[in-house]
Amino acid sequence: MTRTIIKNGTVVSLDPEIGDLDDADVLIEDGEIVDVGHGLSSDGAETIDASDRIVVPGFVDSHIHLAQTQVRGIAGDWSLMGEYFEHMLGNITGLYQPEDMYLGGLFGAFEKLYTGTTTALDWSYPNTLEHGERAVDALQDTGLRAVYTYGPPGDDAAKWWFESDVGLPEENIRELYEGHIRDDDLLSLALGLRGPDFCTDGTALRDLELARELGVLSTIHMGAALWPSSVYGEGYQGFGCLHDELGPDVNVAHGNHFTQEDIDHAVEQGVSFSSTPEVEMQMGHGIPVTEKVLDAGGRPTWGVDVCSDISGDMGSQMRIGLQLQRMFDNQKVLDGDEEVDEVRITARDTLEMATIEGAKALGMADEIGSITPGKRADIVMIDANDFMTAPSHSPVQTVVFQSDPSHIDTVLVDGEVVKRDGELTNPKVHEEFDRFVASGQRLLDEAGVDL
Repeated sequence: MTRTIIKNGTVVSLDPEIGDLDDADVLIEDGEIVDVGHGLSSDGAETIDASDRIVVPGFVDSHIHLAQTQVRGIAGDWSLMGEYFEHMLGNITGLYQPEDMYLGGLFGAFEKLYTGTTTALDWSYPNTLEHGERAVDALQDTGLRAVYTYGPPGDDAAKWWFESDVGLPEENIRELYEGHIRDDDLLSLALGLRGPDFCTDGTALRDLELARELGVLSTIHMGAALWPSSVYGEGYQGFGCLHDELGPDVNVAHGNHFTQEDIDHAVEQGVSFSSTPEVEMQMGHGIPVTEKVLDAGGRPTWGVDVCSDISGDMGSQMRIGLQLQRMFDNQKVLDGDEEVDEVRITARDTLEMATIEGAKALGMADEIGSITPGKRADIVMIDANDFMTAPSHSPVQTVVFQSDPSHIDTVLVDGEVVKRDGELTNPKVHEEFDRFVASGQRLLDEAGVDL
């Protein structure tokens, strides 16, 4: 048995029965949190000093495309229906070789860990089975907890998008799951469905049936940038053929243009929503789904989405998503010729959307998302004694509003330290760096994208 104890930290557990504790300890055995409290015995345990540190659950990114990491900095001025579809999905993605998938995923996962994300849903476009295998290898080599999402291949946009009648490659999916994911405690599988926005009804239903046969999550890009009407001219169709098939095993990425009635129905069925506010603001997806989900009695989760565009830092999404919704809420009050005297969504709310709500969306609420005995030890320690974070009068507000990746001192995944004293512990971050940079340059050279 391996034992680790985090001592004397300010613990923001996000477990309502435990609450926030000052000068508290977290005891970990074989990767499991076994106790949270004061003065816990540390006999035989490796001690991690958390003095002047805020201890929080690891962040959960519920929607990101990790393999785009080596083409960072190309999409910052792109719209979704213009340049992104043309250049990324219609060109660059088809040029990926298996080793590009590995290197993009590797450094995307390293960025996740460095910035305090311990779990991510990696929405992938594997051109072949080997592409998928190397993408999974990358996740395994970093130690990130991940949901590998097998989406449509990126080799032929005309085949896989726009009224596609081609189902996801079932044989490849089964082989990848059986051979590389099923027995890995840190990995799980999801299927990246296109839904009726991008494929025929029969195809959408068959892909959902495959996911349910495998017992895995279905995650779907839907309801953003007026996709149905702008692509097909059909006008708003909502969930279309999936309306009566929704359940807690369905996750919707974006959902900006769904009506309140459709959101109410989806939340009632247990559907989760992943909002990626920074990318959505830029690329023209529309107003984030946050308010509609809250009005329906649900809670959205945060994701980064397109890391060819923006940083993988979940702290940015917590702040942007929170303040954007506050702006909309406040403007309604101001439009009524009244003064704003309260805010609806709090710092703790947005932190929970980046942790326990993300865990719920990925079907992992019993494993991660809060610092609770019996859950796995996915934990982040944030320096609260830096000139930019001290004095920390409110630990939650320090995490959300004052800290950035430079303050993330220590990160544990499943009880294993993957970042210590501000540095990743994995040597591959240095060993593979040159290959990573070369991969990105080759992809852009071959694509001929004019920046």
